[in-house]
Amino acid sequence: MANSKLYKGSLNTIILKLLDEGGRMYGYEITQKVKEITKGELKITEGALYPALHKLEAEGLLVVEVAKVDNRLRKYYKLTEQGVKEKTNRLVELEDFIRNMEQLVNPKWTIN
Repeated sequence: MANSKLYKGSLNTIILKLLDEGGRMYGYEITQKVKEITKGELKITEGALYPALHKLEAEGLLVVEVAKVDNRLRKYYKLTEQGVKEKTNRLVELEDFIRNMEQLVNPKWTIN
């Protein structure tokens, strides 16, 4: 299940949530945090992560800060004010989706 298509639709929400909690983060740091939180169950590839980050930036939900670290330039991603609001909206939508899926796959039958 490490790279399940089910996660793919949630990648932007995962990124927004991590940035909300972690402040600013760089790409590799995001992949490692996801791996740590999921105990290795979810591995986000660079091929999935960077297009998602660029899309969120284009939507005005992230800003990029460049810093020099060990003689290399590193891009840090940080939520904008709009990004914080969107993160809240997407988490509500995701929680509703999870609740509905739970009802569908594990219904609590009642006898009338």
